[in-house]
Amino acid sequence: MTTDRTEPTPTVDEGDVDTLAEYIGAASSTVALTGAGVSTASGIPSFRGEDGLWDRFDPMDFHRRRFDADPEGFWQDRLSLRTAVYGDHDPEPNAAHRALVDLESMGALDAVLTQNTDGLHDAAGSERVVELHGTNRRVVCDDCGDRADASPVFERVGDGDCPPRCGCGGVYKPDVVLFGESLPEETIATAQRLAQECDLLLAAGTSLAVRPVSLLPKLVVDGGGSFVVLNLEETERDALADLVVRGDVTAVLPSVVDRL
Repeated sequence: MTTDRTEPTPTVDEGDVDTLAEYIGAASSTVALTGAGVSTASGIPSFRGEDGLWDRFDPMDFHRRRFDADPEGFWQDRLSLRTAVYGDHDPEPNAAHRALVDLESMGALDAVLTQNTDGLHDAAGSERVVELHGTNRRVVCDDCGDRADASPVFERVGDGDCPPRCGCGGVYKPDVVLFGESLPEETIATAQRLAQECDLLLAAGTSLAVRPVSLLPKLVVDGGGSFVVLNLEETERDALADLVVRGDVTAVLPSVVDRL
């Protein structure tokens, strides 16, 4: 049975939209930091929070230690998780993704830093995307580092070829940062540099609860830049923000584009 994930039409505070547009219009360098709230309108459920996926799955089943000790069980559970995330649909970019592309095309956005692993920013057409936690669209060989499209590998797992192996004999791993793994040094260094150099960091659809990404706003503020939060609920960095907008990203971001 397909779950109906249709969201109600959000209400937009026009004053907040005007102010956010002013912030973006005045900044010479803006970076967006996106989280799960940007993907939910595409039918992708959140992992944390009420009715999140971690209420249905044990996060430790996807720990690096589990992958090393029991790659077959890891991959079987990973296939179940993938089915729960995507169901029987192929998620597509939504209005928030498209609005960020529009901002980039207008010269009002320099880069997107995303905690999401769904690849929808790339699919929407964003040119500069830093996938902080990797991408579910690829797998990587744990031995030789070869990368491949994930869909055929998951099909192999579903057909009983488990754990899936690379041509070199090594076991494929989802090309994401697992529990127990650190973000790649080059990736976090890029994110930190962009945060330190930008005039404005726009955190959209993220609770800012996970380190080290949650530390990026302080880098911006300490460097004299502005920090804006756009989220339906409170975040752990609201107190640092110059502006907090309570709203749905799929409504607010397109409205900001219209004003610019």
